[in-house]
Amino acid sequence: MREAVADLLASVGLATRGYASVTEFRERDDPACPGCLVLDVRMPGSSGFDLLATMTAEGNRLPVVFVSGHGDIAMAVRAMKAGAVDFIAKPFNDQHLIDAVNAAIRQDGVRRRADRAVADAARRLASLSDGEWDVMRLTVEGLRIKQIADRLTISEITVKTRRARMMQKLGATSLMELLQIHSLGSTRNGGARGGDFDL
Repeated sequence: MREAVADLLASVGLATRGYASVTEFRERDDPACPGCLVLDVRMPGSSGFDLLATMTAEGNRLPVVFVSGHGDIAMAVRAMKAGAVDFIAKPFNDQHLIDAVNAAIRQDGVRRRADRAVADAARRLASLSDGEWDVMRLTVEGLRIKQIADRLTISEITVKTRRARMMQKLGATSLMELLQIHSLGSTRNGGARGGDFDL
């Protein structure tokens, strides 16, 4: 079946790699490579469910499309609960498999772009000094310059200076962009920073 699936996907322009076993996949897979995994439920040495559970535990979020010649509704539900993108019973319609794989690849692309955006925002936030961080935190809470100055017991000029440097380091040109960067960066680091506190 592996060769037939690879040939089918190659016929619509998709690059494929075939693995004879779970062991071979685990030895040769590159998690940095975008795509998806078409996985049979029953394989030599291990089940597809076991492999998906291991991948999930290791943080490998490569989308999985299950195929099975022994599938039933309970197995399909189990696959979807385990995180599979689709579950296709054999014999399958070629177009159904092609559509499922394309959907999984799109999903993987969206996730990878989101991960890059989160990492970039976290990197920018990490570049802020403690003073710039405090000004940013209070700015996203909606405080005005005078309120920030009072809260931090610093001058309004200092607030303006720190805010200007903070916006420059973050590459933000508006409050909306600042909020987006803060939100993305908070996804990665919980929005907390050493010594950060709520006032």
